[in-house]
Amino acid sequence: MDQLLTKPRARPRPVKTDVRVDLPLGQILSGDCVAAMRCLPDDSVDMIFADPPYNLQLGGDLNRPDGSHVDAVTDHWDQFTSFATYDAFTKAWLTEARRVLKPDGALWVIGSYHNIFRVGAILQDLGFWILNDIVWRKANPMPNFKGTRFTNAHETLIWASMGEKARYQFNYRAMKTLNDELQMRSDWVLPICGGQERLKRDGHKVHPTQKPEALVYRVMLATTEKGDVVLDPFFGTGTTGAVAKRLGRDWIGCEREDIYREAALERIELALPLDESSLTTMQSGKSAPRVAFGALVEAGWIAPGTTIFDKQRRHMAIVRADGSLESGKEVGSIHGVGKNLQGAPSCNGWTYWHIEHEGEVKPLDALRQLYLLAIED
Repeated sequence: MDQLLTKPRARPRPVKTDVRVDLPLGQILSGDCVAAMRCLPDDSVDMIFADPPYNLQLGGDLNRPDGSHVDAVTDHWDQFTSFATYDAFTKAWLTEARRVLKPDGALWVIGSYHNIFRVGAILQDLGFWILNDIVWRKANPMPNFKGTRFTNAHETLIWASMGEKARYQFNYRAMKTLNDELQMRSDWVLPICGGQERLKRDGHKVHPTQKPEALVYRVMLATTEKGDVVLDPFFGTGTTGAVAKRLGRDWIGCEREDIYREAALERIELALPLDESSLTTMQSGKSAPRVAFGALVEAGWIAPGTTIFDKQRRHMAIVRADGSLESGKEVGSIHGVGKNLQGAPSCNGWTYWHIEHEGEVKPLDALRQLYLLAIED
């Protein structure tokens, strides 16, 4: 009876734990992505970038007019027996993606006309809210050698929040700076992955659909902050991990193919992180191809942290991750900082600022011309 009259003790408040402690940061989880994501805690990831199988439904080989073979996605991981099978797979990984994303997290999915509309409908059914569809217009797409349809010159990215009223991260000012002080549009002109960036073994592509780092760089710079956790359920050769390392974000990958995991780990090991000062991005405030200075930065032509200077070396500035410059207390675009340092009414930053490139001092415009030549090849 005495026990019944005893006042029950108040339960101690649960100790708040850091979810990050339980996360496999900087690791590639092997096996099926759905099973791998089930190992992650709820509400633990800030952003997901997903490049799922496109389910291309290719029939027969692709050949150029000269008879040579065209590399295409014919791997078993892109083959599904029916649309229903593909839809079930899509719903399964998106369900896990929704569970592990934080309430203010964001989802990015890239695809082609073969799959992006099916993915978009399913993610809406699961409660995601589409914020934008981004058209990645390829500056140098593969021609349509059969001549039976329009050349596929773009892919589509869906950017979605956790719900219609959900908060989300968007670094508007950084995107405007990256685009030479013009508001960033939803059509992005970027070259496909090629040159030294394209991973090859024995003369063959390691992965048939390796994405350019410039594309993921823009996505990550726009919608995450330093120290955020980025998950890639279809890690491939590690583009997301390499860019995350450069930008000071933490990453987790899921990849079932051994050859891709090995290539990704080697690649990320070589990626150089940016220093603290160059990671700072601008915060939000209220015919012939046009090239923004930020395009050279995100494509790797000019590394964040690089020092640029005027021809007489009176003024120097540090390039930051979003294409802005920092010179003492002056922060802004190549044009704005140049103007303010000179006390001039205007400034063409392309010709005012110079850089050491291949042992020579050149105006930034020289690198812009090289970049234009490269994307036209």
